[in-house]
Amino acid sequence: MDVSIQFKKGVLELCVLVLIHRKDQYGYELAQAVSKHIEVAEGALYPLLRRLVNEGYCTTYLQESSEGPPRKYYRLTDIGVIYMRAMVKEWTTFVGNVFNLIEEGNLYD
Repeated sequence: MDVSIQFKKGVLELCVLVLIHRKDQYGYELAQAVSKHIEVAEGALYPLLRRLVNEGYCTTYLQESSEGPPRKYYRLTDIGVIYMRAMVKEWTTFVGNVFNLIEEGNLYD
């Protein structure tokens, strides 16, 4: 079993929220931005985006594109920003605790 798959599933939502917080983005743009850091299937992104909209963390709007049809952009709502900040805080604490546990095990000796 590829453990990194489970890691990716757990962190994809956080990555997407952070990227949208930086600037409004459309689906393919988000997939490209996430893929710069972690390998993820583009198809995994769209169900997540639909859920974030359904849960009120994101809204969408259409914007004309010079390269084809209008694109659906995602923007964080106010509660989406609060949710993202809470997730970042939880992630930072979690990663720090796991790192400390690993360090205590002297695994690098």
